[in-house]
Amino acid sequence: MKQKNYILLLLFCGILFSCDSYLNVVPDNIATIDNAFTDKYNAEKYLFTCYSFLPDFASVDENPALSSGDDVAYSGAHLGSNGPEMARGHQNVTKPYFDFWRGGIFIAIRDCNTFLDNIDKVRDLDLSQKKEWIAEVNCLKAYYHFYLLRMYGPIPIMDKSMPVSSSTTAIKVVREPVDDCFAYIVNLLDKSIVDLPELLRIPSSDLGRITKPIAMAIKAEVLMTAASPLFNGNQVHSTLRNKDGKALFNSVYDPKKWEKAAVACKEAITEAEATKVSLYQKSDFKTYYNMNDTIMQIASLRSSISEPWNKELIWGSTQSGSTDIQTKSSPRWYPYTQNASYSNHAPTLKVAEEFYTKNGVPINEDVTWDFSKRYDLRTATDKEWMYVEPGEETAALNYDREPRYYSSISFDRGAWFGNGSQEVPIEKPWYIHNRKDEFASIFELNMYSYTGMYAKKLVNLNCQVRDGQTYIFEKYAFPIIRLADLYLYYTEALNETKAAPDAEVYSYIDKVRERAGLKGVVESWRNYSVFPDKPSTKSGMREIIQRERLIELAFEGHRYWDLRRWMLAKKYESAPVLGWNVFKNNSLEYYRMSNLYNRTFSDRDYFWPIPEDEIVKNTNLVQNLGW
Repeated sequence: MKQKNYILLLLFCGILFSCDSYLNVVPDNIATIDNAFTDKYNAEKYLFTCYSFLPDFASVDENPALSSGDDVAYSGAHLGSNGPEMARGHQNVTKPYFDFWRGGIFIAIRDCNTFLDNIDKVRDLDLSQKKEWIAEVNCLKAYYHFYLLRMYGPIPIMDKSMPVSSSTTAIKVVREPVDDCFAYIVNLLDKSIVDLPELLRIPSSDLGRITKPIAMAIKAEVLMTAASPLFNGNQVHSTLRNKDGKALFNSVYDPKKWEKAAVACKEAITEAEATKVSLYQKSDFKTYYNMNDTIMQIASLRSSISEPWNKELIWGSTQSGSTDIQTKSSPRWYPYTQNASYSNHAPTLKVAEEFYTKNGVPINEDVTWDFSKRYDLRTATDKEWMYVEPGEETAALNYDREPRYYSSISFDRGAWFGNGSQEVPIEKPWYIHNRKDEFASIFELNMYSYTGMYAKKLVNLNCQVRDGQTYIFEKYAFPIIRLADLYLYYTEALNETKAAPDAEVYSYIDKVRERAGLKGVVESWRNYSVFPDKPSTKSGMREIIQRERLIELAFEGHRYWDLRRWMLAKKYESAPVLGWNVFKNNSLEYYRMSNLYNRTFSDRDYFWPIPEDEIVKNTNLVQNLGW
């Protein structure tokens, strides 16, 4: 059975590698644009080039949302890399970190425009496929504009193609008001949705290509962003104007934006469910080994992220197959593992404290949970073997938590199912030993968990270190949008459109909670919270929905953008980054809260700076406030 599983794993990795390759094709030996569109073969290669500019969502070096926020921490040995520098407030205007203004996105938009201008020249392409390709490129063009808009705020709208030799600085473009930018993006998405297929023609080779459910989910995300405080009634950035005096932010709040977002979310959910997308459940998790219900719950929650192309995924990134993030999120299992796992993508104590208790409410609200003693030591009993190693000490914070806590985060003396543990009786999971001089502790200054915790959620259960040296990965498409994301978007939009939450508001968040093994919000708060009426008010429900998103989507990159669109980043990211004292060996000293570094976040940090030399070259551009 072991040999059969391994062969199947290799076969699937081969399929996923073939999916990666088509998205990274760049036309070769094509002298002119005319040659690129002489036939269907070369035109499709140009189409794939339009895809190739999508960021690698699973790479901490390409996706700012993975390593620049307050949810993970990297040691000082990583300074010089984009994420750790951003996290410490070192963004700058001369050489901005994660510089997407000059880093390819505008080139991607130019290539999309070139494709749209020339696709009619292809003679051997039937009309239905041409419409489908045009729809794909329009959706990509919309997404590239949205990616820049989220980062920089008002951007130039690049609707027309420009000469291949041109750059964005060679043309005196101007920034457009954010409402115009959103309207333009939504219009492109609406055009694309009409002609996109509901399902892929050939799933084995086309995984990752745009479909109707993907475009509709993107539209929902775009309109949710447009309705949120950062772009809806933003007073902080209301003084940003073009040189002709045109205001780039509308400082007047418009409640109708939430209504549009709610409609888009519901339409996206309906379309996704019609194509058999659904929440990944325990019953979907397949294993050849006996697992009790608790372990199945934890394992299936992990697999909802890392099982390749599972039923919950709406849009997944095929750029890297998640190898980078899995290496960084894995602890070492042997003293001699060496470079098989880097162990440096470390969740912060703040995020660990955000997960609910087993009763489905915050740890500082649960009437059965002593929040003031969360850092006290407690010894695990034999009955707690599924969470903590029996007879060993760990912080009280790690006990009596919800299933998503144990599926998302691992910690010193914590149980880890996977890493080949199916090869031994499931009753003997791996337990992490993370204190100084133990096998999972500091190996090199850039290869250890800075906080003492690991983002277990991002590591597929079938990954393992073989012979203590080589990491065998099961690649998966890193989730860009999944159904739980849409459910929580819809809940949020509904709550904002109603005077008070009702059954419709509760229904979609409760679907996500039920999958996580929790009761509904009304029942949970009524029975266990010191604020039993919180779900009955709009503001209270808003707080619950926001926390639910931070928990359910933890470490997937959504937190970074959510805190910004809610205009809560200044609150969350202007606080010390906390972890355990990993340089100590005994439990009493190890479990002392440690201030790793201080973060600062000011109003200017809601948006990236435009590179200073771009402002100099293009006198029509105005810089974002504070830079």
